Amino acid sequence: MSDSPAQTAGSWEPRIIAFFCNWCTYTAADLAGVSRMKYPHNARVIRVMCSGRIDPQFILEALAKGADGVLIGGCHPNDCHYAEGNYKMLRRFRLLRRVLDGMGIAPDRVRLEWISAAEGDKVKTVMTEMVEKLRALGPLGAPDKFRDWDREMEEFEHAIQARQGQEVTHAH
Repeated sequence: MSDSPAQTAGSWEPRIIAFFCNWCTYTAADLAGVSRMKYPHNARVIRVMCSGRIDPQFILEALAKGADGVLIGGCHPNDCHYAEGNYKMLRRFRLLRRVLDGMGIAPDRVRLEWISAAEGDKVKTVMTEMVEKLRALGPLGAPDKFRDWDREMEEFEHAIQARQGQEVTHAH
């Protein structure tokens, strides 16, 4: 993700990747735009056919490539156009939040919302709340964190290899 003009001018603004279900949340975001509702435009929206099609790897990759948060929007329970895609997303979302917490990433950086096509005002509210939450959390800086973790893992790997080499030498 490239820096926005606000970020290059010195004032940080959170960057959000939003995965929106085609049938409900994406349509609601369109309604909010057509209705000229005012809300922060910090999100880059990616339309998916169903929230259940979002692989947790997409979310991790968005964070790894510079997003400060990820918003997932899907149909309300029992209203999914694919029967139970939103329930599949809910299970993945709960697991992903535990994984993020274990990695030291605030679980609040990823948010799941059920937003119907008629709820343009909810898109406005959720987007505003998420931007405020991310501003309070500050920049994620995941690309730097991932480089540090990779370096730690390489050092760990070398230590294990060295230890295994010593064990082989002592065994002879």
